[in-house]
Amino acid sequence: LNETKTALHDDVIYYDDESEGIEVEIAMQATDELQGSIHAFANNINTREGGTHLTGFKTALTRVVNDYANSHDMLDDLDGDNLRGEDVREGLTAVISVKHPDPQFEGQTKTKLGNSEVRGIVESVTHQQLGTFFEENPDTAEKVVHKAAEAARARKAAKKAEELTRRKSALESTALPGKLAD
Repeated sequence: LNETKTALHDDVIYYDDESEGIEVEIAMQATDELQGSIHAFANNINTREGGTHLTGFKTALTRVVNDYANSHDMLDDLDGDNLRGEDVREGLTAVISVKHPDPQFEGQTKTKLGNSEVRGIVESVTHQQLGTFFEENPDTAEKVVHKAAEAARARKAAKKAEELTRRKSALESTALPGKLAD
């Protein structure tokens, strides 16, 4: 998936676990791209619309990266703000696969996993396994955090620029037209 992209770290982050009869397998790698791509599967069926497994992964990923960054004082320049999910996922390529004995698919095309228990399982597996991976591989963790912090700074700068433009256009629009100015 990342052959045409520049990876930020050579090692692919990989972990798998089983809980309550549900197998979870996740692989991911951060790239220097702006667009990330997350592919989610349930029992080898591509769940293009996502579902509870994807939600659990996103939640835990954001929490783990923020926890690591805060515990290592890596977000000092963000004025006390935490990283958002979109910051952490920028440039991230990930594949999530769950195997469930009784999957419930939602949506017209049945490409969304709806089992509510899967969210918590994927969340706890990701929190535990990715947290451990980051502690054992600090170089990789720092690269992931720096990429996310860079995305957060860019997002904040874009928001400031937008606010300035809006303020400027609001001030200009209150001026009287040329004929009425005298």
